[in-house]
Amino acid sequence: MEGNPPIMRRSALAAVAAIGSVSLLLAGCSKADDNKNDNGKSAGANAATKDVVNASSKKGGTLTYELSDVPDSFDPGNTYYAYMYNLSRLWARPLMTFQPGAGEKGNTLVPDLAASKGVPSDGGKTWTYKLRSGLKYQDGTAITSKDVKYAVERSNFARDVLSLGPNYFQQLMAGGDKYKGPYKDKSAKGLSSIETPDDTTIVFHLKQAFQEFDYLVAAPQTAPVPQAKDTGVDYVKSIVSSGSYKFQSYDEGKQAVLVRNENWDAKTDPLRKQLPDKIVVKLKVNPETVDQDVLAGDAIDLGGTGVQAATQAKILNDSSKKANTDNTYGGRLVYMAINTKVKPFDNVACRKAVQYAIDKVSVQTAEGGPIRGEIASTVLPPDIPGYAKADVYATAGNKGDVAKAKDQLKACGKTSINTNITARSDRPQEIDAATAIIASLKKVGINASLKQYPSGKYFTDYAGVPKFTQQQNVGLMMMQWGADWPSGYGFLQQILNGKAISQSGNTNLSQYDNKDVNELLGKAIATQDTAARNALYTQIDKKTMDDAVIVPLAYFKVLLARPQNATNVVSTAAFSGQYDYLNIGTTK
Repeated sequence: MEGNPPIMRRSALAAVAAIGSVSLLLAGCSKADDNKNDNGKSAGANAATKDVVNASSKKGGTLTYELSDVPDSFDPGNTYYAYMYNLSRLWARPLMTFQPGAGEKGNTLVPDLAASKGVPSDGGKTWTYKLRSGLKYQDGTAITSKDVKYAVERSNFARDVLSLGPNYFQQLMAGGDKYKGPYKDKSAKGLSSIETPDDTTIVFHLKQAFQEFDYLVAAPQTAPVPQAKDTGVDYVKSIVSSGSYKFQSYDEGKQAVLVRNENWDAKTDPLRKQLPDKIVVKLKVNPETVDQDVLAGDAIDLGGTGVQAATQAKILNDSSKKANTDNTYGGRLVYMAINTKVKPFDNVACRKAVQYAIDKVSVQTAEGGPIRGEIASTVLPPDIPGYAKADVYATAGNKGDVAKAKDQLKACGKTSINTNITARSDRPQEIDAATAIIASLKKVGINASLKQYPSGKYFTDYAGVPKFTQQQNVGLMMMQWGADWPSGYGFLQQILNGKAISQSGNTNLSQYDNKDVNELLGKAIATQDTAARNALYTQIDKKTMDDAVIVPLAYFKVLLARPQNATNVVSTAAFSGQYDYLNIGTTK
């Protein structure tokens, strides 16, 4: 998922024990200052990467999240940012989700709307789930398996209406290539390969074996939607909650306010604690203001990408401030996509010229230095299965090689190239990184002009729209990606598979459509043996780097400021190192 999101992953998008032990998350701590010492000091730097900080079961108060831009959507079926995959669980319960836990413990899959994990059959081509009993929407009506089926249909098979989330189900379901979606298909049957034999059973029939399907149904796209209440793209204005909170108000582009869902029943949900009385999500807040509010204990940074450069400098020079930070990996890669459909980057030699030209040390510095990430040379980050150390385009000190870049430029029949590079206008560090890249490219005769676009529209209107990039001569695009789930497939599929290319909301920004890579991805996910599957992910990484379609820049590390007034704070690998938003409370 986009490594903000996103999706989530969004990733990554996106493993502590069985569902019965979830209560241990808050057990053993009876008051909110149990993680502080006798002098009232902080739990210490990186404490939330190791355990739950400020654990508490105290209810009440108002919890505030702040975001420097706007999310792609609050609609669980139309989002792909990691922070929305994380936050949306408050009002949208998917079949499976991730258990709150520190670091890799947060990658533990547990049932959410489902009563247990999926039961595979037919070699992994069929997956069956049973829903918990007694599930209700915010209006008191029963949640059924048909609502889950409909949620998958609307989110994956109506791309002309809802285009912002991934389309895994469309790619995988038997007959998915022919089904036109619920807005065009008016029959009651819907997609025949998703069956609901009764109100608590849902069966997915895939066209190929998929050994990681439990991860896939942890996406918010499986959160139930009552068909009678669906208004397409406008559903975001009147979302019907299946979670512990519901929308009190939604002011598009400005603010959303959540309050307790009185029809949520803790007996049907061993995960959620429903602690704050109210949750306020403020949008389009100045990034520096977000940092100030977080440090003051008044807000949580919803985006979860970490503090701004100026704030980082203040934190690292103040031991008391640094003690309230968490610095961790999150299965994320900062990279630049090279557009294979925009000339002359359809020529691999021109792409290799870019690879050799970039001074990655200058990019790392622009991103905030080593504390914000190690210099990268592979598509897969070190904390994702399938990673193998390699550096196809190695240069001395990672500072670029002008001579090798010019040789590749000559090989593709060019002495100079004029192109555009995109970055998100509300991400200062991304802009600084793009500026550093422009300086490197200029030394070899590649002239790139910076084009800035807002995060909320980056994929829907600009970098993620192939027609736009073609018309605007966008050859290079800044990107950050987190695994949709913690596996090679969860990381690679949506940025490398040609079948994932979309006309809007596209995340395969390179528009890379390589037959061998596509087939290897399909082979990997059908392989039951984990070691063999991971070896295939390594092979895909190597092939992608040989084709030079992605320039890995940094294995991202997030530096989060931890609000002292927040309770149950834990950094989770499931959502790219962000804090797990499911049970955060407040002492205010």
